[in-house]
Amino acid sequence: MFRFLAFEWLQTDPSVGEMALRLGLTAIFVGFIGIERQLRHKIAGVTTHLMVAFGACGIAILQEYLYHQALALALDPATLITVNLERQRVIAQVVVGVGFLGAGTILKTSNGIYGLTTAATLWLGAMIGVCFGMGSYALGIVLSIFSFIFLTVIRKLLDLTAIKHVRSPEILGSEVIEK
Repeated sequence: MFRFLAFEWLQTDPSVGEMALRLGLTAIFVGFIGIERQLRHKIAGVTTHLMVAFGACGIAILQEYLYHQALALALDPATLITVNLERQRVIAQVVVGVGFLGAGTILKTSNGIYGLTTAATLWLGAMIGVCFGMGSYALGIVLSIFSFIFLTVIRKLLDLTAIKHVRSPEILGSEVIEK
């Protein structure tokens, strides 16, 4: 029985190599966003971003596997069933679920609201994971590059103007990384 299950796993679509590629790209590109958040001592760092993105990528890969399985079942003349294929449902559920998780990083104090950017990067990391998980490599790479530019270059440019970023109170951030 084990040999049968192992053989079936190797014959899946997407292949094991394709799954590894998708998860690897997720780790690299979302990892940069998480590292940026970690270096800024934000409450959600690289590990949190990677876990959220891996979960989203894994769900997208599973959705694709189930899609191909349902498609094969629908095309089999021996089965007289109708299959409704809705690949977009996984995206909707990830958007809602990660939005709820991101809300936990937002804190309102008497001095202002903190954690909005971190909540947004968690949500964006999940979307990048979904992109890679569904095989949309170009969109995942472009989203990653632009988000990293927004988090670094745009912030540096804003520091040169009168528009200043309000720093989070020390109590909100993660522990300082020793240099």
